[in-house]
Amino acid sequence: MNRPAIAGKPLIGYLILIILAMGTFSCNKNDDNPLPNDPSGVLTNGSWRITYFRDRDKDETAHYSGYDFIFGSNNSLTAVQGSATVTGTWASGTDNSKRKLIVGFSTPDDFEELSEDWEVITIASTVIELKHTSGGDGHTDYLTFEKN
Repeated sequence: MNRPAIAGKPLIGYLILIILAMGTFSCNKNDDNPLPNDPSGVLTNGSWRITYFRDRDKDETAHYSGYDFIFGSNNSLTAVQGSATVTGTWASGTDNSKRKLIVGFSTPDDFEELSEDWEVITIASTVIELKHTSGGDGHTDYLTFEKN
């Protein structure tokens, strides 16, 4: 009795190999909704507010109360509170294998304090948690944006 063969090998061997490969490379439960590595796609979708900012062990969150932050796809960053508007820039990248969010404001002073290369700690569709460790004295600042 002859069995179907491909190039002289039994077909059943190829079927087993395909089944094993599918089992090895298929998704597992942890891959269902992976978090994005790049904050760009998350940040440019809607407006955000600062829910936590700690600078040198001092909570300065209140300085940004009522401001909505809009991360433009052209790397513009706009903070709006009523008729007041503050403009800056933002970018994302990687430094020493760490995902970074770079924020830049030149004025006013409260916003200039946000100008850092922030390490992304947590990223989700509604929250981004960041930290910055100073190269000078080693203090660590924390910044959290939550989606409006």
